[in-house]
Amino acid sequence: MKPTDLRGILRYIPRFREQTFVICADGVVVSDVNFTNLLLDIAVLRSLNIRVVLVHGAGQQVKELASERGVTASDLDGTGITDDNTLELSMSAANRLTHEILEGLSVSDQRAASANAIIAHPRGILNGVDQQHTGRVERVDVSLLKTFLSEGIVPVIPPLGFDGEGNTFRINSDEVALAVSESLGAIKLIFVTSTDGLRVEGQIARQILSSDLEKTLEKPGAIEPCQVSKARHAAAACAKGVPRVHLINGHVAEGLLAEVFSNEGIGTLVYANEYQQIRPARKRDAPVILKLTREAMASDELVPRTREAIDRDIGNYFIFDIDKNPVACVALREFPGESASELLHLYVSPSHANQGIGRKLIQFAMDRATENKCKRLITLSTQAFAYFQSKAGFDEGGLKDLPPERREEYEKGGRNSRILIKHLTV
Repeated sequence: MKPTDLRGILRYIPRFREQTFVICADGVVVSDVNFTNLLLDIAVLRSLNIRVVLVHGAGQQVKELASERGVTASDLDGTGITDDNTLELSMSAANRLTHEILEGLSVSDQRAASANAIIAHPRGILNGVDQQHTGRVERVDVSLLKTFLSEGIVPVIPPLGFDGEGNTFRINSDEVALAVSESLGAIKLIFVTSTDGLRVEGQIARQILSSDLEKTLEKPGAIEPCQVSKARHAAAACAKGVPRVHLINGHVAEGLLAEVFSNEGIGTLVYANEYQQIRPARKRDAPVILKLTREAMASDELVPRTREAIDRDIGNYFIFDIDKNPVACVALREFPGESASELLHLYVSPSHANQGIGRKLIQFAMDRATENKCKRLITLSTQAFAYFQSKAGFDEGGLKDLPPERREEYEKGGRNSRILIKHLTV
């Protein structure tokens, strides 16, 4: 789906309308030329009545400002010691950046305001070392943020906190975004970074359960050091009630819309609960199944079926949903009196290939056939037989393994499909 495809966007609107998204953009992303496009993406979200809070980092700007002034910053991202000079650098860089963001939002006629909504206290002494002006979020001024949001104003929150006594503290923007998301009951926290997603054990993870991410964080070196903060705060956000956390590359044009309004996304989705499910197909799913499998039928990977045929047999179909969006399907045909079932019309969208969905659907078919007291599961394949044999343990069979009714159809069909069989334990 193209991010600008309104028809694709429309199905998400009922779920997102009047809900809150917290977007946390790293300083290096804010200074990129593509940030203007990100602000336009935010304008699209606002036009759909999605409430947006924008938190930004300033590490890149602190680094650049320190270089301009010929000083050394004691810390760049609010996770280490913030000395007097670095606090001054952080305040100057963050305030300048906030102003630039407000200017950028005004170009697309968006109302926005800088929000000093983070009440903080000193991080204190850790392992015997005074963290000086580095702070920790104590609470979020929810009333202030809700007032802005109710008036259609985008709150822009810098990586700074205040204690009410005239003291300012440097705070990591990931921590700020987490606290704001939890306090506002946001349904999405979106980290906009300079990478394509969260790299887990060397590979970009497209989706990962938050509990699995927590376990991964316990493995030394499983997540690159530069991404550990994002990973920890993503898992923590899910544990604190934020259903979905996304990590995307802010250098990708229209990347925010592509992540939010498509099944495929462009980055990593961390989710708090099992957001995938296999469910029986309904009448209204017939055109969805046809659209999903059309190319596979055209390439003779699947037996061609009309909309009417799918509609007639809809009771045999099952859909694999991701966040209520169909990405795969399978059908299971029973042969009463033959102790056999047939797995057919198995298909996974290319956008979700190599994620184990096909194996899950095959296992589902096996379990369902076993529940129905079937002793064998058969399937016919012209192109995917190697997959069934190597991944699901099917053996090659022959005509004798087909129920008489299915054997007659096979001989008339002329496809010369491989006959595969899986013996089940009832």
